[in-house]
Amino acid sequence: MSDASGSERLVAQNLSGLALQRLEKAIMEGELGPGERLSESGLARRFGISRGPLREAIGQLEGRKLVTRVSNQGARVVSLSKDDLLDLLQVRESLEGMACRLASERMSEADLAQLENMLAAHEKTDAMQSGRGYFQAPGDGDFHQVILAACGNARLSGMLGNELYSLLRLYRHRLSMRPGRPAEALEEHKRILAALKARDPDAAEAAMRAHLRSSLSAVEDWLTDEDLGK
Repeated sequence: MSDASGSERLVAQNLSGLALQRLEKAIMEGELGPGERLSESGLARRFGISRGPLREAIGQLEGRKLVTRVSNQGARVVSLSKDDLLDLLQVRESLEGMACRLASERMSEADLAQLENMLAAHEKTDAMQSGRGYFQAPGDGDFHQVILAACGNARLSGMLGNELYSLLRLYRHRLSMRPGRPAEALEEHKRILAALKARDPDAAEAAMRAHLRSSLSAVEDWLTDEDLGK
């Protein structure tokens, strides 16, 4: 009986993990846009998963501030105003500038090689070659996440890597699609990498801050509340 119960728990955990993975991917890649209502029945059919694991996944994303519950309307993908997004980008510039400064002194040669290979791969993608966008995978496939992981400051990593990065990823796909922005962002990443390889903390922080100010300018100059899904 205990073996059966254990197997049932394992299956439930696997289904919940699968539901979380698929739901988060759909949100991060814009398939479910900011402000969009999350219909449990509709998403269960779409993902081929029962409503129980899906409900648990929605709850986990709510805990990470990616999903919000609206009175009498159920769960929705969180939606930021233009001002909210600008505020987050300003906070990010300060925190990630510091993370890049620390990483310049603490990154291993293997970390630097990983970033160099990553940028080479990014440059060859169809989206980059066509100017359609600059899309990065999460975790080890994300230039910023690798630098953050190498900064060696757990508190700073927690402040950036939990709620703030998750919220910003909701909009990174859209921001990276501004005409001309993909090539600009790639060159900015290359300048950051050069400063990191030189082990120059001042230059590394300055390059990261300049890069993030460019992202902020993209919001100020291009996006409206309607573009953000309000």
